Amino acid sequence: MSKQVWTATGRRKRSVARVKMVGGTGKITVNGVDVNEYMPYATLVLDLKQPLVATDNENRFDIEVNVSGGGFSGQTGAIRLGITRALLKFDENTDQTREDSYRRILKAGGFITRDSRIKERKKYGLKKARRAPQFSKR
Repeated sequence: MSKQVWTATGRRKRSVARVKMVGGTGKITVNGVDVNEYMPYATLVLDLKQPLVATDNENRFDIEVNVSGGGFSGQTGAIRLGITRALLKFDENTDQTREDSYRRILKAGGFITRDSRIKERKKYGLKKARRAPQFSKR
């Protein structure tokens, strides 16, 4: 019998994360490497584990992530959203009106909403999106 797998996609800035979640011991792998080796700062690891901590599932699932694009901060946000969506798929058959449903817990924590802020395009005649060239009186 094969293990049940919950998959989800998370996006943030230019990053896209494809998350596979299976029952296990709490091991998180990002692009084939342990999450603590892949992420340069421990705060980023804590940030992407927030949905698991909020739902008390740190040691219940093994998570395998393929992430591409952007920097470490955007990738962390994408992974966090992907984990949140996978947890929602795992918990979709339970009654959503209960206080201990994952949807209520994650919604209260603000994990379900996708952060849609992306970089604004550069405009002609300007140095960046809004930065004008320096004014010279003489």
